[in-house]
Amino acid sequence: MSRSKRKPAYDFFKMRQSGGMARLPFLLFGVVVVMVAGLSVGGVGGGVVGIWNGLLGHGDPLFGQVVLELRLPRVVGAMAVGGLLALSGVLMQVLMRNPLADPYVLGLSGGAACGAILALAGGVSGMWVDGGAWLGALISMVMVLWLAGGPSGWEGGSRLLLTGVVVASGWGAGVSFLLYLLPDERLRGALFWLMGDLGRGGEVWVRVGVLLVSLAVTWPMARALNLLTTGVERAASLGVAVTPLKFLLYLVASLAAASAVSAVGSIGFVGLVTPHLLRLSGCVDHRCLLPASVLLGGMLLTLADLLARTVIAPQQMPVGVLTALLGAPVFVWLLRRSVRERRP
Repeated sequence: MSRSKRKPAYDFFKMRQSGGMARLPFLLFGVVVVMVAGLSVGGVGGGVVGIWNGLLGHGDPLFGQVVLELRLPRVVGAMAVGGLLALSGVLMQVLMRNPLADPYVLGLSGGAACGAILALAGGVSGMWVDGGAWLGALISMVMVLWLAGGPSGWEGGSRLLLTGVVVASGWGAGVSFLLYLLPDERLRGALFWLMGDLGRGGEVWVRVGVLLVSLAVTWPMARALNLLTTGVERAASLGVAVTPLKFLLYLVASLAAASAVSAVGSIGFVGLVTPHLLRLSGCVDHRCLLPASVLLGGMLLTLADLLARTVIAPQQMPVGVLTALLGAPVFVWLLRRSVRERRP
């Protein structure tokens, strides 16, 4: 007797087309709510009216200064960095055709960490640390691209994935060695940077600009991304220029991840979990998935930063620690759910 098989609701490789644009207004509303919460919660409170007056320069001058100079850059920076990580995660998963890929799988965070720690070891701070992280991430990007043989030799993403794992391991050893050599007075700052620190978000509006440009470049390619997830041969037979598309995806995803890491350090699981949550909800068409990932990724990181600021107040927890603590069990749950749905 033949056994009936249940069609899986979530299949990364056999993707059904679904617009899902109706979810975007709800995500936009959620973003507004989370940003208001991030601006209002803290040692100095003022409510929604106080936030509005503070943004306009009216009302309590102390609260207005806190909102404009401290909370607004931090909230906008968290939204931008979370969006960059989520967008990079979506592009990496399409590029490798692997739902477990994330922005750090190619060693970008390791290269950025080495560059930033070298800058900290030299006694500099601010934009020099950002520049060092940028340079390290770009070096890692070029190394992986060269060692993997270029887009024509990636063949489903396995070679690229293995190359990234090797490069990431090398950067990890380099980070450990640099931390061992750092003097005690600089070790704390380097460790805090490695754990993720939204309090030093650098030039916030630069991150916003990188996010908007990255989304503007990739969103018109949504149809090609949909076809690429079904297979390289099928995408090529339907007119997709696969090799240039792979190179562009790798470039945009790497630059987005490098911009996020250089701004706030290493923050994991946002780029990995966000696309999973949206695909499980039925948002699998990249016309919806790309902007929805940007919104949900920014919202998740802003919520994590809000918790990091308030859980052990007046002290602040590194947001990377909190995303790891929350992201690991969520990812295990998502993984087990996807396995159950694939079983007949």
